[in-house]
This record gives sequence, C-alpha cells and structure tokens, in this order.
Amino acid sequence: MQDWQQWLVKIGLVMGGILGACSYLIYVERKLSAYMQDRMGPNRVGPFGLLQPIADGLKFILKEDVIPRYADRFLFILAPCIALLTTMLAISVVPFGPTTLNPDDWQFVIAPGLDVGVVFVLALGSLAVYSIILGGWSSNNKYSLLGSLRSSAQVISYEIPLGTSVLCVVLLCGSMNFERIIQFQANQGFWHWNAFTQPLAMLIFMVSALAEANRLPFDLPECEQELIGGYHTEYSAMKFALFFLAEYTHVITVSFMLSALFLGGWHFPWIATPDSHYAGAWLVKCLVLWTKVGILIIGVMLIRWTLPRFRFDQLMTLAWQGLVPLAFANLTILMVIKQFGWPVWIVTLSSVLLFVGAVALNGTMLRKRLRSIPTAAALAARTAH
Repeated sequence: MQDWQQWLVKIGLVMGGILGACSYLIYVERKLSAYMQDRMGPNRVGPFGLLQPIADGLKFILKEDVIPRYADRFLFILAPCIALLTTMLAISVVPFGPTTLNPDDWQFVIAPGLDVGVVFVLALGSLAVYSIILGGWSSNNKYSLLGSLRSSAQVISYEIPLGTSVLCVVLLCGSMNFERIIQFQANQGFWHWNAFTQPLAMLIFMVSALAEANRLPFDLPECEQELIGGYHTEYSAMKFALFFLAEYTHVITVSFMLSALFLGGWHFPWIATPDSHYAGAWLVKCLVLWTKVGILIIGVMLIRWTLPRFRFDQLMTLAWQGLVPLAFANLTILMVIKQFGWPVWIVTLSSVLLFVGAVALNGTMLRKRLRSIPTAAALAARTAH
C-alpha cells in the first residue's frame, strides 16, 4: 500500500473511530453518573439504552438551526467548526498503537516521525480557545461574552503549568517526538515510566489538561448557575453538537497524550515490550494503550461527578499561586539533577518532596488565614462596643 493510501485509510479510521467513540462516551458518562447518583440513566432506546447516542445524533440533525438576528453570522458558524477542527488535528500526531523507526512498517499514527509533535499538539490546544472566544463574541449575548472571556483567561493561565510539565518529560527523554518518548520508557522498563520518575509533573499535567478542556470542576466558561450556558448559550442543533464533540475529542486526545508521555504508551511488562515479536503482538500493544486511555477517560468522568465546581477566583489562584510555582520549581530541580548526572531515583524523590512541602506550606498558610478571621464572639463584642 502506498503512503498516500495509508494516510487516507488511517485518517478515515481515526475520524470514524473518534466520532463514534465520542457519541458512546456520552452514553457511558450518563450511565456512570446515573450509577453514582442511584438513578437508571438511558434505558429506553434499544437494549440497555445502547441506541440512545444514535437517537441523540438524529435529534441534533433534525432540530431547527436558529441563528440570532443580531449575531455575526459568519463567525457564529465558524466558531464550532474551529473547535472540532483543532481537536481532530491534534490527534493526528499522537500514536494510537505501536510504531517503529522503519518507514516500511505500518505506523499507528497519522503523521509519524514528527520531531515537534508535542509542540504541535500544545499549539493546536491553544488555538482551540479561539472557537470559544469567537462563539461568545459573535453571539451578541452578554452571558456568552462573559463565558468566552473566562475561557481565554483560563486557557492562558493553565497553558503555563501544562507546557512546563511537558518540558520535564522532554528533558528526561531527550525528544519531543511521541514515538521516541514511548520507546524511551519502554527501553528503560516499567519502573522508569515518567509517571514514576515525574509524578508531580503528571499531576500538574492532568489538572491543567482538565482546565484546558473546560471539564468539571473547571467548566467556568459554561457555568449554568451564573451564565445560563456560557459561550454556547445561543447555539442549537448541529452547531451545539460540534462544541460537544470537540470537548469529548479533547478529552480523548489528552488521555492519549497522558498515556504516551507518562504511562509508557503501548508498553506493559511481559505482554507488550520492545522484544515482543510474537503473532498478534501489535494487537496486544494496541489493546494495552487503548485500555490505559479508557481508564483515564473513566477517571475524568468520575472527577466530573465527584468534585464541585470551583469559583473563578479559586481557579485563578490554583493556577498562579499553586501550579505555576510548582511546575517551575520541579523543572529547575530536574535541570540541576540532569546537569550533575545524579540517579533517576533522586528525580522521583525530589518530585515527591516538592509536592509534600507545597501541601504543608499551603496548610500552614490556610491555618494562619483561618486564625485571622474573627470569631462570632469577637464580632459580637466589637458590635457591642
């Protein structure tokens, strides 16, 4: 099969798989949330409600498409298209299976061998905010505009710790190519996955990625209690569905990135290693990677239905006073360790100690702040005087 034919096949498989996965991930999240809240969830359309995503898709297609009279029509239509385009483009460089350095082998990635793959994904992630800004501004709705402004502040704030945490992985592995990062972890072994050598960077990446994807507890741009629906208040039918698909595609992309950067990608001891050349080894490696991605997506859903939504000032405080200093401190310590050639276990130890120290310092500051708040008796005495 020629290169261009492989590209077309892979693009078709990835696009169809991702869009189909998004529709059924919505079903999984609805069932999971129903289980957590002691409800039934979708159970009427098809056996166990399995045809509910198809019914929802038909509803979006057949629903009346309304565009507000005073909206900027061109930008109003363009915004959801940008949202889905950027998230679909980002997954083109993330491996969804095993890859080799031999160009004649089948590569489980649309654009293999891209040496700036990490930068490419981060750049497209930052462009995704334009869809929200354009959607909010073009709607000519104050609530939508406030939601888009929140999103721009949120993405700019959380891109800094997100990029810094990825720099720690690049520094350890010596490459910005996803395939080489996975290969480095596979060659080093299970205990040298970046999740073990850089647990703090992984934690910062997970929190920042949730904020960039506008997922709870960081969904302030679409906060129903304050902004009705935020930036997509005026959207309906398929344009609203495109925003929804973009959010879930972003979650899938982030899960693939997290698996590749920190969890060894397709690698797993004994069953999927660089020396695995038995029949069907490629399928096992694919299943290992997809299992990791599925577990991460379920974790994101559990977080949504467990933690309450942040206030906006808490959101900004977490980024600028918590994650940004931690990310830069972690990167600086890693640079010093790499410069002097110290063992890898020191990297892990420094990461854990930095996190524990930050938690202890935050607890001390919180106790001082609570002590400074006057008690009810003191307020009553002050009022009496």
